[in-house]
Amino acid sequence: MVVLLSRLPLQECPKLCHRVVDGVCGREPPRMADYSATWSLEEWLELLNSLSSLFRLAVGNNSCDEEVLAGLSDVGSGYGEAVLSVLRARREEIRQALVERTNFISSAVLQDFDWQLKLALSSDKISSLQTPLLSLTLDVRENGALRPVTMELNREELHTLISSLEAANKVVLQLK
Repeated sequence: MVVLLSRLPLQECPKLCHRVVDGVCGREPPRMADYSATWSLEEWLELLNSLSSLFRLAVGNNSCDEEVLAGLSDVGSGYGEAVLSVLRARREEIRQALVERTNFISSAVLQDFDWQLKLALSSDKISSLQTPLLSLTLDVRENGALRPVTMELNREELHTLISSLEAANKVVLQLK
């Protein structure tokens, strides 16, 4: 949804993109209050997520300028060039933040897990709603302390979690 970027005056685009990169790098991201006249909350969150993902993916995949511009084809060329100029200027900073984040994630070690299958029942439609849920408890060791993390997942959420864990494993293996 980077197309939402076109609502912003072109000269303000680099400033917003630099603030988004700040957020990706663990510093203060842009504030919704500064842009509430331009986007609704839902649009703002969508734009922020899209720009953050674009910067992370472009750096993580080592995308060339043409690939980045192709991903920005929905928004005018001036906006695409503005986003690309911020990416060029801060590529190494984003890369370092991604490496640090990966190192932080890999420092948390899964110690044990437990699962239970439950059947969720709705109070108003008990007979028609039978959704199996997985209750998953992970014991994660983080900075020497063991911390339980409990999640309740339906089938789709479980599939998404497994896909995310497989992708994270691939990234960790590539960094070794």
